[in-house]
Amino acid sequence: MSFTVIIPARLASTRLPNKPLADLGGKPMIVRVAERAMQSGAAQVIVATDHADIFAACAQHKVAVQMTRADHPSGTDRIAEVAALIGLPDDAVVVNVQGDEPLIDPSLIAATATLISRDVPMATAAHTISDIEETFNPNVVKVVLDKSGRALYFSRATIPWHRDGFALSREAMPAAYAPLRHIGLYAYRNAFLQEYPQLSISPLEQLEALEQLRVLWHGVPIAVHVTPHAPVTGVDTPEDLARVRQFFAN
Repeated sequence: MSFTVIIPARLASTRLPNKPLADLGGKPMIVRVAERAMQSGAAQVIVATDHADIFAACAQHKVAVQMTRADHPSGTDRIAEVAALIGLPDDAVVVNVQGDEPLIDPSLIAATATLISRDVPMATAAHTISDIEETFNPNVVKVVLDKSGRALYFSRATIPWHRDGFALSREAMPAAYAPLRHIGLYAYRNAFLQEYPQLSISPLEQLEALEQLRVLWHGVPIAVHVTPHAPVTGVDTPEDLARVRQFFAN
């Protein structure tokens, strides 16, 4: 399947200022992310930004980049603008790769893209949780699926709740209990991507602070690729940055 990767990138970050331009082995982080995405088999990889410094860094390293408006409320809105600017057709597949994932698995990008069809205009990814602490961590987003591998619900709560398994203890993972952790990687059919910014915000989205719940609220199916391997985490903190810098220093 042919697909386009668009990487939203803005300079503002409360926990890690100038994060997209952080040096990783002699290249800015945003360039490292684009290079990983290029290994996925994407037809094209484009950075979407509203900041001249990010634009200049990408241009210097010959990474395709598009300037966008500065008032987008989310990265999804930003990539929708770029998909429209470059004239992608309605049936094009667009993958949103976060700009702070310099170690993202290229095969995960490709696998998520392949789930898009005319009937399923959005896809994402997940992996099985093996640490009981993550199951109860509200910062770890969980997802439950139907028999077709489509999302039923995303939550910061522990879902599904193992009624009998957790009745006596929450200290161990009950046998045959396999909750899924959501991975923040999204693919879209472009026709739906252009429709997304016009969808009204849902009450569930506001309660959980999870943008993808807007899609389910409006009755749009989301396919989920379940990978057997937990992906390397992205860069959110100075500690994350130090860890990733060690990787690129080797």
